[in-house]
Amino acid sequence: DVQLVESGGGSVQTGGSLTLSCAASGYTSDDLMCMGWFRQTPGKGRAGVAAIYRETTPKYANSVAGRFTISKGNAKNILYLQMDNLKPEDTAMYYCAATQRNWAACGTGTVWSGAWGQGTQVTVSS
Repeated sequence: DVQLVESGGGSVQTGGSLTLSCAASGYTSDDLMCMGWFRQTPGKGRAGVAAIYRETTPKYANSVAGRFTISKGNAKNILYLQMDNLKPEDTAMYYCAATQRNWAACGTGTVWSGAWGQGTQVTVSS
């Protein structure tokens, strides 16, 4: 089974930056064809932030486009989320996810079935 472990969360002030990492293990190459980041705040559902299908152009939620960057490490089993110009509304638990789906379905509009990490908390103070 695919296992995902996130790291890099923390507390920053408005305008600050954080980089989240997600390390995958127990995978095949197809298990990681579509990877992404989601976030969730208390009382709300999980929402897509950024997604990447293999090494194609990433997709972003409108709320983070231009501020967040999703990328893969050289080993391809590491996923990053560089978060710049953070805002208080970015405060959430952030989850890494991986699934087998095609490029068209590998986006931020729906919550995926597949492998999920345990989450890492990001808190942005004003």
